[in-house]
Amino acid sequence: MEAGGRPSKMRKLESSVKKEEQEGTVAVERPVHAILNQACEVEASSSNSPDQDEHSVGQDNNGKNGLATSQPGSDQSEVTLSKNQLKKLKRQQEWEASRDFRKAKRKEKIQEKKERKRAAFEEAASAAVVANSANGDETYENSNEEPKGVLRRRAVQLPIAFVLDCDFDDLMLDKERISMAAQLTRCYSDNHKAPFKAHLAMCSFGGKLKDRFENVLSGHHHSWKGVKFLSGDFVEAADQAKEWMKGNDGGELAGMFAAEYQHEEPAMAENTESGEVVYLTSDSPHTLTELRPYSTYVIGAIVDKNRHKGICYKRAMDRGIKTAKLPIGDYMQMTSRFVLATNHVAEIMLRWLELGNWGEAFLRVVPKRKGGVLKHQQS
Repeated sequence: MEAGGRPSKMRKLESSVKKEEQEGTVAVERPVHAILNQACEVEASSSNSPDQDEHSVGQDNNGKNGLATSQPGSDQSEVTLSKNQLKKLKRQQEWEASRDFRKAKRKEKIQEKKERKRAAFEEAASAAVVANSANGDETYENSNEEPKGVLRRRAVQLPIAFVLDCDFDDLMLDKERISMAAQLTRCYSDNHKAPFKAHLAMCSFGGKLKDRFENVLSGHHHSWKGVKFLSGDFVEAADQAKEWMKGNDGGELAGMFAAEYQHEEPAMAENTESGEVVYLTSDSPHTLTELRPYSTYVIGAIVDKNRHKGICYKRAMDRGIKTAKLPIGDYMQMTSRFVLATNHVAEIMLRWLELGNWGEAFLRVVPKRKGGVLKHQQS
């Protein structure tokens, strides 16, 4: 070509093609108009394309694949899950997915247990009928009346209250809240089935713990009988408990209360102030020797693996509430700490109301893994 403006334009075009090669694009000999058309199309598509998805797979600074999440006000920030986190997430998803299967298995076990109890009851009834016939007593053949001595004992409501203080929601991890929800369920079950039961309440009930009961546990606590869920703290719950223990529905002085307090029943029933409010904590310098009628016993509903040592004791002292600890050290020798789960504390007191013996109550309730033995049984 002749010298002029044309060669300079060609040099400019060659420079742009070299630039594309440096940026990693594939260089192909094409006509000039094709390159210009492609540039126009790219520009139009970039201006009209919608925003990128909020989540996209990218690479982190170390070159590892991760989950990239776009945040408002920033171009892009990346969150990478480790292998352990992925494994935990997978296990949690598998656990949630198998919930219906576990529910069906529980129902099957409950049904089998009922059938075994029914068979044992019928066997005991038959044996009682045979014994009565041999002694010349009235038999129960061709009769709907069940023999005495094999009937289940009716649960007796006592004028005593257990308050579970749930105001530790922000101090527990997710796995600890799961454990606490199971412990609260066990507290209700033990009290509901006990031969001598107490008024039961869960105070400061809210936060993530309540969300678990409402959502993950499908709100089954709404069908519980004989338990109250309160938003107020343990002091307010203790004041309300005085009203629960009054009147005909307040309970009767039976079980361990029958012998010692029976003669005081009219006076005590009229004045529930004769009872006391005690916050149970292993950090207390005082030891509980007995349970008193018309009294309220507060149990801290917390699982913290001893991260917040003494928090229940401090909480009670700040509100001017009396504290005490169960006399486990007086009756048992332990190979581990004397700290017990919330449901174990409640069950031990229910056992005392039935048996009147702390040693026997501890022996029946304290888990075997703690290696507890009664002191008088030591060799």
